[in-house]
Amino acid sequence: MKKFGLLIFLFAFVGNLQAQKIFAVDYASQAEVKVFVVKYESQADLKVFKVKYESQAGDNNGKWFFTSYASQAKKKIFFVDYESQADVKIFFVDYESQAGWRNSAKRYLFY
Repeated sequence: MKKFGLLIFLFAFVGNLQAQKIFAVDYASQAEVKVFVVKYESQADLKVFKVKYESQAGDNNGKWFFTSYASQAKKKIFFVDYESQADVKIFFVDYESQAGWRNSAKRYLFY
């Protein structure tokens, strides 16, 4: 019986980590993470694929769903103008299979 309860807890916990829902705010002071978009994949900490539907969003693996409202998002980000202002450097990829972390040391920023 204890194993069954543990399984239910794990499924509930994993379910809460599922969606990497993102909202882009208008001001840096509103953001939890500041992001800079780099020109080349090799410069990025995270390779991001924008999914079309919320159910396709990943669990901190670079598959992002951009929400319409800040209250729907797990993380609020701000796109900065200069690399030196960023917490994380990202590169948008064309295919879902390309998404993921290149610098896993910064992964904690999206938990």
